[in-house]
Amino acid sequence: MPIKTPEPILPIRLIALDIDGTLVGDDLVIGADTRAAVRAARARGVIVSLVTGRMVSSAMHFARELELDSPVVGYQGALVRDMPVAGSDRLGRLLVHTPMPAAVAREIVAWTRERGLDPHLNHLERLIVRFDDPRADEYGAFIGGDPELSGDLVDAIRHPITKILAAGEPPLPTELAPLARERFDGVAAVTISHPRFLEFTAPGVSKGRAIRWLARRLRIPLGAVLAVGDQWNDFEMLAEVGHGAAMPTAPAEVAAVARYIAPPVADEGVARMIEALVLAPVSEASAAAERLAGEAVARRAALAAPAAPVPA
Repeated sequence: MPIKTPEPILPIRLIALDIDGTLVGDDLVIGADTRAAVRAARARGVIVSLVTGRMVSSAMHFARELELDSPVVGYQGALVRDMPVAGSDRLGRLLVHTPMPAAVAREIVAWTRERGLDPHLNHLERLIVRFDDPRADEYGAFIGGDPELSGDLVDAIRHPITKILAAGEPPLPTELAPLARERFDGVAAVTISHPRFLEFTAPGVSKGRAIRWLARRLRIPLGAVLAVGDQWNDFEMLAEVGHGAAMPTAPAEVAAVARYIAPPVADEGVARMIEALVLAPVSEASAAAERLAGEAVARRAALAAPAAPVPA
């Protein structure tokens, strides 16, 4: 069923932010302007939540840096936790967990391996990789913890699994995505979170479902939500809200469902969107929304236009 994007509503009352490629670049540093903009929005009563493909325990670092107190959405929406009490090192209360059956997970591991991808497993806050995975240390640094090592991932799947991430060199993950969707139709959701990562979760799981759940829980209409993201796993989220903003690096199909195109991470695009649409007076925010929407339409048209012929 096609997603019906709601009409935008001002003032914006909820901000949903992807992390990698949106909130932070490769250096994993949140810019000073972004921290200030988030702080100012929260001071006005706007709720800010992180909605990511990462495990929640990995996303908590960024949520704490931004001093957030709203739920953190992880694994594309398969898992949601409350923020822990200030000063606590414990994880917040589990609010949502939608894992896939063990039998399906075992099939996905075998299928991705046969096609040259390297799968690893996520369950709750566990990352499980094969013991000889050459990227184990890299993954550990990324999540801020040590992965568990397993001699055989298929044998390690004895209970439902929250997410499977299958890594490979581009463009292989993107090329395999439609085949994976066809093969696991009805039993797993398939998305791309990075050109190297083909991801599998339980059917129905998406950031779009997560943002609907969060907005309903907070009694905020989806039209009054600003969501910012940069990849295929942000597609449903950007299409579900009144103020969807795609980063300029987003695939064309993802940018097409967003109302706006944000400035790049290097220019702290998240901060610029919050400043224009949330922190400005409503009349100015309305004018900015119209301008930004017009710029996005023009940008998409320019990209779709055939290239001018080269003079002989």
